[in-house]
Amino acid sequence: MHDDTVERTTDGAGRLQDLTFEEIRKLNPSAKHRLRSQFPDEKVPTLREAVVESMHHNLTIYFDVKGHANQAVGALKQLYQEFPQLYNSSIVCSFMPDVVYKMRQADRNVVTALTHRPWQLSHLGDGTPRFSSFWKHFLYMVLDVILDWSLHSFLWRLCGVSAFLIQKNFVSQDYVRHWSSRGIRVVAWTVNTFAEKSYYESVLDCSYITDSLVEDCDPHY
Repeated sequence: MHDDTVERTTDGAGRLQDLTFEEIRKLNPSAKHRLRSQFPDEKVPTLREAVVESMHHNLTIYFDVKGHANQAVGALKQLYQEFPQLYNSSIVCSFMPDVVYKMRQADRNVVTALTHRPWQLSHLGDGTPRFSSFWKHFLYMVLDVILDWSLHSFLWRLCGVSAFLIQKNFVSQDYVRHWSSRGIRVVAWTVNTFAEKSYYESVLDCSYITDSLVEDCDPHY
């Protein structure tokens, strides 16, 4: 599940943390997808079920870990042991450096990436401040500066990453060259229009994550 709530991606309602697995299992993840009529009775899969289905279609998997580092690393380590082919077809990524660091400590053969959006601590994806308090907002802007500097100066090396997943509005040719000179691949997210995809492919020579390969989609931050 991607969001804190289930409204955007399913036919359910409520906060994810308030629902049991049995309740989540009953939700339909295709309810708001454009192909919902072709897949009317889908169920939210377990992690293992999703991995098996993805491997069946020869997909590259991005394990986007949102938190609970120790728990997530334990579950992912078991998956890599059960399905060794994942070493060549998946990436473990997270906004949280401790997740990536612990994954590499648990298994150095796993390909990892740091995910980043500048000003993520102080602002929402659409640029709206997270906090109404001036001082709290200012504090988190300072923390954003420190985080950005840390990621670009030493955390990427400490965590042993192979890629850097960056919000698409902050990617440039210089940025791609900066990471390429360090042996790091830049992956932009989320690139959802044909014009943007053409630019990333032909001008930036940069990989990207998208919500659809066949049509333009609304921007997602």
